[in-house]
Amino acid sequence: MNYKDTLNLPRTDLPMQARLTELEPRILNLWANLDIYGLIRKSSKGLPKFILHDGPPY
Repeated sequence: MNYKDTLNLPRTDLPMQARLTELEPRILNLWANLDIYGLIRKSSKGLPKFILHDGPPY
């Protein structure tokens, strides 16, 4: 018996596989071209320094 037509599955344009090994270099290249890190540094210039102590020892 085929239950495929009876399932109420979500419909999405997202792919079933993320393929992150292919996607990550493109994202990093985009960030480099847009100078994302530089923009973040400029936007926080003059603000108090925020330090996140992550991991042991606390």
